[in-house]
Amino acid sequence: MKPMNPAGTDLAAPPRRGRLNRRHFLRGLGVTVALPVLASLRPTSQFASRALPVGGLGVTPTGAPLRAAFVYVPNGAIPAAWWPAAEGANFPLSRSLQPLEPVKGLVQVLGGLDHQTAGPGPDGVDGSGEHARANGTFLTGVRLKKSATDVHAGISIDQMMARQVGSLTRFSSLELGCDSVRKTAACDSGYSCAYQYNLSWSSPTTPMTPESNPRLVFERLFGTGAPGERRAILQQRRQEQRSLLDSVLEDARSMQRRLNPQDKDKLDQYLTGVREVETRIERAERFGTAQDPGVETPAGIPSDYTQYVQLMYDMLLLAFQTDSTRVATFLVTHEGSNLSFDHIGITEGHHDLSHHQNRPEWVEKVAKIDLWYVQQFARFLEKLDATKDADGNSLLYNSMIVYGSGCADGDSHTHSNLPFLLAGAGGGTLTPGRYVKYGSRPATNLFLDMADRLGVQQLERFGDSTGRLGNI
Repeated sequence: MKPMNPAGTDLAAPPRRGRLNRRHFLRGLGVTVALPVLASLRPTSQFASRALPVGGLGVTPTGAPLRAAFVYVPNGAIPAAWWPAAEGANFPLSRSLQPLEPVKGLVQVLGGLDHQTAGPGPDGVDGSGEHARANGTFLTGVRLKKSATDVHAGISIDQMMARQVGSLTRFSSLELGCDSVRKTAACDSGYSCAYQYNLSWSSPTTPMTPESNPRLVFERLFGTGAPGERRAILQQRRQEQRSLLDSVLEDARSMQRRLNPQDKDKLDQYLTGVREVETRIERAERFGTAQDPGVETPAGIPSDYTQYVQLMYDMLLLAFQTDSTRVATFLVTHEGSNLSFDHIGITEGHHDLSHHQNRPEWVEKVAKIDLWYVQQFARFLEKLDATKDADGNSLLYNSMIVYGSGCADGDSHTHSNLPFLLAGAGGGTLTPGRYVKYGSRPATNLFLDMADRLGVQQLERFGDSTGRLGNI
């Protein structure tokens, strides 16, 4: 008996000539691959149950999906190396921001954003614990309850966004990280580890655990079957075909003549990207342990830290490219991280060095670490900018991506004038390519503006906001 959909249509039968839809192409691709957003494959009125009005919820003024992401790096930044020397559209990139030169026109440097709720409170009542508070308040904007067991923070802005636009995609949000996760016990001065090892919160007591294994991220996005089944499926597929792409080439070739030139390029680019990512993940599984003798590397996690961070950024790129989600967070490394950077010649821990007390050698090393983090972010932005979206603009143009830290200067543990970047043009609703000083405003004011652009309704305040930031 042939499978039927609820309307009684034969699912096995090909669509009538001239009808081009995502379901038919997905059947040819196999369910292990999700499609990029292609204008040629946009639903017709007959299949437009999820279609959105132009400029509506979760879309840009051109009708393409609008994405939001939040990237966190630890321990602040060296102010003298971070902040540009002049404001405005013709601002010179500072030393730490030099890697952004290729995408400078799509990046804003935002000065004067604060997280005062990360401080010790009135009369210093909460005492020490700056790193836990910096991490835990970054996307919540609320004062954390100081406890190792009775955790209480706030709903993070990404989850406020996901509540309204999450139903438009296969995943309401995506949480990524490059740390092992800790949810219990005390970490920083009596604060629960949950505050430091999570960026996203679905409720004041429920953190959204970031996934740190790139293979699991990939399988979550593109895998098939119940947990534990996809490996067998992939093994069988590899025995039958040389690569995952072989299963879709025939359908892809037959479809080439029906796609417009822009979509042909996008499809080729996407399929190449899928093969590249899967190849890198498999390579990490085969050689990761051998490259790190004495320490067993979890399958899918490269032993080279640069490759690891880049691979997680690539997962985020694929998630946005396929419209698998429109809201994401990436906790690159938790606040207070004492990771060493041997790969760039720095053997001391990052946190230890951040307490530099103005010692020139230590300041120089922290500045190099700041630069390394920006280099990885810049690579991600360049790849976003090189990837075309459904409306012909780039993914970066149709995104809003925050990059920052909850500490301003790791030595002084301040939370004013935080290092903040806002990348992307928000589908044409932002004014990137400049350095703007806001004096002293809550960072949550920025989040309200971003939520407005994403279509989040009835959000008059968030955290410690005092209004919209404006002029972004």
